[in-house]
Amino acid sequence: MLKLFNTLGKRIETFHPVNKKVINIFTCGPSVYQRAHIGNFRTFLFEDILVRYLEYSGYRTKRGMNFTDIEDKSIIEAEKRKTTVTHLTGKNIREFIQEMKALRMKIPDYLPKASESIQEAVEIIESLLKRGTAYWHKGNVYFDPLKFPEFGKLYGLDMSGWPSKRKRFHKDTYPGIQWNMGDFILWHGYIKGKSYYCDTRIGKGRPSWNIQDPGMISKHFNETLSVYCGGIDNLFRHHDYTKAVLESVRPYPMAKYWLHCQHLYMNGQKMSKSKGNLLHTDSLQRLGYTMAEIRFFLIYGHYRERINYSEKQMGMAIEKLRSVKTIIEKIKYKAGIKPDVKSKVVQSLINIFSKNMDNDLNVKRAFDGLYTILSSVHVDTLKSAEAAGIITILMKIDEVFKVIF
Repeated sequence: MLKLFNTLGKRIETFHPVNKKVINIFTCGPSVYQRAHIGNFRTFLFEDILVRYLEYSGYRTKRGMNFTDIEDKSIIEAEKRKTTVTHLTGKNIREFIQEMKALRMKIPDYLPKASESIQEAVEIIESLLKRGTAYWHKGNVYFDPLKFPEFGKLYGLDMSGWPSKRKRFHKDTYPGIQWNMGDFILWHGYIKGKSYYCDTRIGKGRPSWNIQDPGMISKHFNETLSVYCGGIDNLFRHHDYTKAVLESVRPYPMAKYWLHCQHLYMNGQKMSKSKGNLLHTDSLQRLGYTMAEIRFFLIYGHYRERINYSEKQMGMAIEKLRSVKTIIEKIKYKAGIKPDVKSKVVQSLINIFSKNMDNDLNVKRAFDGLYTILSSVHVDTLKSAEAAGIITILMKIDEVFKVIF
């Protein structure tokens, strides 16, 4: 059975979906004030592997992924480039979807934009105001975490250090990985001269980052999500906020399983927009790598462990992929029309793949296990039905990996 590390509880748990008929998944999507880099895509590819493996295992899935297209960063970036937020983010969203397709990623069922879910965010804010969990202050709306009993549970935040004097944090995001001990903003009230705002029934302004995801989730999912996914950096000042907001207005948990992907490093340093050490897929293509090979490098490692990009490590990973493909080409040459899917080799491939993927989606061990088995196959003595059986099961497995065929 599939076992996953649940951030909520910090332990490996056997996967039992909320709804067995369809597994609802929501993934914390990109901030589209800039183009996505390969560090961003590492997270989205881990989520793609999750969805594909669930479907390989016989489940039906329904997935949403949001675009954060209105926030402090996109407004500042648009002003710097002397363009509109809509033009800036629209271009980056189109490029993101094109790269998803090029990386052989499944396009989620829902791709909501924050700018198109303002009404839902306003409705949640109104509900929070009625409950007294949120309040107005100088034209803005803030959420009081002390009004939510389980605040910080996802991260494991020690609330004993919470300041006795009220503090308010009015930006969408703050640099670094420290906590803001205080009330966080839900609604940016309109300030004269600001370039972006909306007219709503609670007045002029715009929803903050931490109310946007709840609005977009509530628009498409009306039950506890089986899985909520995101990058590990969103455990600071985001996912606990999102959880607190949504669970304050709903009588059931936001999600049963929370999965978080570790960072991609570049030559030993975390890849990030703020550091400026970004690498994009087209840069790797110019070095001679295909999009399938880029996908392989980004999935070839356990999602909860950091991976480091360097030309040497990239080359080593791709060499292994190319070796596997060379062996498979030789087997394809021997394959007949009728596959034998019960042969010893085929069963070994199925077992090693499932064993490692069921163990918290360990792609690296699963792929290495396949490589070991294939390397031991004596292709010259293979019967045509055996060869066809191997190819048949590898094609099914590659519906998860999407790097071989």
